[in-house]
Amino acid sequence: MSTTGFKRTATLLACASLLTLAGCGGEDNFDVSSQIGPNPKLPEPQQYLFPPMKLAPIVGWKDGEKPVVPQGLQVTALATGLQHPRSVYTLPNGDVLIVESKKPPGEPVKRPKDLVMGWVESFVTSGGASSEPSNRITLVRDTNHDGKPELRTTFLDHLNSPFGVALVGSDLYVAATDAILHYTYHTGDTKLTGPGEVLTPLPGGPIDHHWTKSLVASRDGSLLYVGVGSNSNITENGMEAEKNRAAIWEVNRQTGAWRLFATGLRNPNGLSLEPETGALWAVVNERDELGPNLVPDYMTSVKDGAFYGWPYSYYGQHVDPRVHPQRPDLVAKAIAPDYALSSHVAPLGMVFDTGDNLPARYRGGAFVGEHGSWDRQHLNGYKVVFVPFEGGKPNGKAEDVVTGFLTKDGEAHGRPVGLALDSTGALLIADDVGNTVWRVSGTAPKTAAGEAPQSTTGAVSGASPR
Repeated sequence: MSTTGFKRTATLLACASLLTLAGCGGEDNFDVSSQIGPNPKLPEPQQYLFPPMKLAPIVGWKDGEKPVVPQGLQVTALATGLQHPRSVYTLPNGDVLIVESKKPPGEPVKRPKDLVMGWVESFVTSGGASSEPSNRITLVRDTNHDGKPELRTTFLDHLNSPFGVALVGSDLYVAATDAILHYTYHTGDTKLTGPGEVLTPLPGGPIDHHWTKSLVASRDGSLLYVGVGSNSNITENGMEAEKNRAAIWEVNRQTGAWRLFATGLRNPNGLSLEPETGALWAVVNERDELGPNLVPDYMTSVKDGAFYGWPYSYYGQHVDPRVHPQRPDLVAKAIAPDYALSSHVAPLGMVFDTGDNLPARYRGGAFVGEHGSWDRQHLNGYKVVFVPFEGGKPNGKAEDVVTGFLTKDGEAHGRPVGLALDSTGALLIADDVGNTVWRVSGTAPKTAAGEAPQSTTGAVSGASPR
């Protein structure tokens, strides 16, 4: 479909969204910043005949265009011409793995809305393209960090909607949508061959609503943590389809045995280890169709054995009236997340700043990639934000760091997804519809004490919930 056709259809969808059982809930006057932090404002829920939808038509990046960063930072394209890059991972020798993947075949159409939403998702997640080669991992090597890699090669190919990557010693793990795969990696390898060995099967098709599987290893390397999203918005595909989903799994790296580490997390991504305490953290996409300002997406530490509400309640013990039968016993156990990011920003990536490339004020805090809304009239997200941390906990308001993904007319140059730090401590951003990996680095000179004067960004993970 052409960009013009996309815009026309997006406009029709926006008009259709007016067919609601209630209005837009004061969206025009709602302060989205009131939903950022540990105690978000939660308006009354609404229910819809047809939910609000507004897409940002995808226009891509023209020559010379790039995201916007604050003074003290600079942004360059590390790799362009990719096919839906979703996540990035830096190997110990500095090589960067770029995971390119496409959404697997969709879920069954049971309601008229499903047909429309399936179309929406195909454009939201793939930029309207479906025929390009993807489902692979590309390796780039930029030895002198000039933004012009000396090497670019296909590292792994013919994967099933891959997303997460973790390396422990010479053991490389890739979380495809239906399994964690194991490969043997040697420093400097530029290509791996063979199908890989299945360490642990994961819930995949035939319905595979939330297909991205984020992955991180514990600090001692004995365990893997993998995010498994729900198979629906709010159980419309039946509870059997949700078996062992909406959860973070803990996987024994030696045997592949697994258990549910935490549950009630609708779509957990960006799994990272907070550097000071070693606690496991995740960003989570919450449910839709309760209104433009419900429910706030969030970031949270993930506690062993904890239940976070989905599908029965949200943000602690706020009951979702759509779920039947209800489970008051589980609602009573539901705990509220640590930090709200605002409604429908769709966070899909997170990394903690443990490097020294970026200005010192980012050190120890978390960068979050907000893929952006499609189900509210005023677009929300479409940027990378920074949340300061102190003592292993968020400490202050999230601030915009990498913006400019939207044009002034509400079109999308790109949409940020996964984040990582490169070997110098610069921030890497996978832009899945801009088909680019961006590199954000510091520009301010270091002082004699090694600190950068006032300013800007950073990213990385490291530690363990054990």
